[in-house]
Amino acid sequence: MADNEPLGLETYKRAFEYLRIGSEAVRKAQEENRRLGIPNAFSRNGRIYYELPNGEITQEDPFKDD
Repeated sequence: MADNEPLGLETYKRAFEYLRIGSEAVRKAQEENRRLGIPNAFSRNGRIYYELPNGEITQEDPFKDD
């Protein structure tokens, strides 16, 4: 397939299925972290944020050793 040719429908379907599987895995991992009291890390617009077990969102790294 040449670089300027559109992708086929099956390719889009497969990509969507991979995205669905990945999103579900992330959601389950986040839920387990919350259950275990482990902060969740995520990024928005190139910045790293942490969701603490109490639900607070912060940019301070709760994993660093002080």
